[in-house]
Amino acid sequence: MKAYQDNFPSDFLWGGATAANQLEGGFRQGGKGLSTADMTPFREEAVEKHIPVMDATYEEIMNFKTNGFQGNFPKHRGNDFYHRWKEDIALFSELGFRCYRMSIAWTRIYPTGFEKEPNEEGLQFYDQVFDECLKHDIMPIVTLSHYEMPIEITLKLNGWESRETIDLYLKYCEVVFKRYKNKVKRWIPFNEMNQMTTVPYVGGGVLLEKAKTNNILEVEYQAIHHQLIASALAVSLCKKIIQDACIGSMIAVIDPYPETCHPADVYEALHENQLNMFYLDVTVRGYYPSYMARYFHENNIHIKMNTEDEEILRTGTVDFISFSYYMSYISSHIKQKSEHRNSVIMVDKLNPYLEVSDWRWPIDPTGLRIVLNKLYDRFQLPILIAENGLGADDVLSKDGKIHDQYRVDYMCKHIVAIKEAIKDGVDVMGYTMWGPIDIISQGTCEMKKRYGVIYVDADNYGNGSYKRIRKDSFYWYANLIKSNGKELYANSRLKEKEG
Repeated sequence: MKAYQDNFPSDFLWGGATAANQLEGGFRQGGKGLSTADMTPFREEAVEKHIPVMDATYEEIMNFKTNGFQGNFPKHRGNDFYHRWKEDIALFSELGFRCYRMSIAWTRIYPTGFEKEPNEEGLQFYDQVFDECLKHDIMPIVTLSHYEMPIEITLKLNGWESRETIDLYLKYCEVVFKRYKNKVKRWIPFNEMNQMTTVPYVGGGVLLEKAKTNNILEVEYQAIHHQLIASALAVSLCKKIIQDACIGSMIAVIDPYPETCHPADVYEALHENQLNMFYLDVTVRGYYPSYMARYFHENNIHIKMNTEDEEILRTGTVDFISFSYYMSYISSHIKQKSEHRNSVIMVDKLNPYLEVSDWRWPIDPTGLRIVLNKLYDRFQLPILIAENGLGADDVLSKDGKIHDQYRVDYMCKHIVAIKEAIKDGVDVMGYTMWGPIDIISQGTCEMKKRYGVIYVDADNYGNGSYKRIRKDSFYWYANLIKSNGKELYANSRLKEKEG
């Protein structure tokens, strides 16, 4: 029997997480090519209503390529990490980070995806970043594809709809595995694989208007299949090149609660959870779960598979699982038209027992404990909480500080939930909060929605000094890490009994 653990393990990986397309900036610098993320502009009306708009149309993309980028594109700027990486990593070190989950921009390595040789300037940039992390004893955990791919792959192949994309991805993987094999040991092939069915353009570079069939679900699941094969091949390739590599799978977990105890609601929540777990079932177990057969049949989904695919999946299973967690949602057998078809957000009906953020995201720390128990019961693999955080409209006060007690309370509640899950027997390997420094929001493409414990003096339009300022939450998180989770309630309005 596993020994009872009542606190965070001594080797617990405390850290933070970011994505290159939201962080770096450095648009078209260092030989960087155009990515799918570069095509998403700031949409004023959508931002004002807190409506996530993450897609771009074929017409928009061709217009940008032909006529240039007119308007506001915050992701072209990010928070200027491309020029300030040394300063930012020093701040991560001051926080006490043991790890930093980050991504490589595919277009810095292969600007169009089709080049025979990689871009040396892009490779050198990440050499510098990894070296600086290691200098501060910060372990890089690298996501290979985080919501961006070369736009030329989308235009020529429609992204992951095409099986040809697998070879282009593996070419990129092989280069970075060989280049950084002595610097990076932990990898994640894809960010939030399960978002292909909600945001196919973001998740897979897929333009539905250019798809080979009108069956949207079939297009999405064909793209998913190609990603699953690519993930398995990347796992096998990584372990061949890096003998001591550790590579994991990642999804977004937005856990469904049945709206009522009506059996139909309970089953609906179960079914929706199965569709969410499908990606982990394949990447962990190495085969398609039986429950997908009926789903494919009833939705007229016919996946084209090669004869070797079963063996590829079987031999390319992962070492750990990771997930993002921001909220839960309510599931009902009585369906209503979703407002969020093209978004990672699935919350159309609010849970009356939960508070919500400024962006109407339910705040559910107990849900995190539930998810951790469910995942560990199902897979019995170490778990990394790869993303968790609070997006808020932080205000710089007259004293030049950011008093974000609400973020301290949010993080405290969720880390208490993690501690409780560890006491439940769950093998939690680490927590990388999203995101330690203010970056561009993925869903709304704005700077105003801030997640960081480090403030960046910039607005939605790029105005500002870009100065880094430590928020109150910075000092709380640094103290928490230094104590290895023992100082949870220091400077928090919460009491220990609430845990």
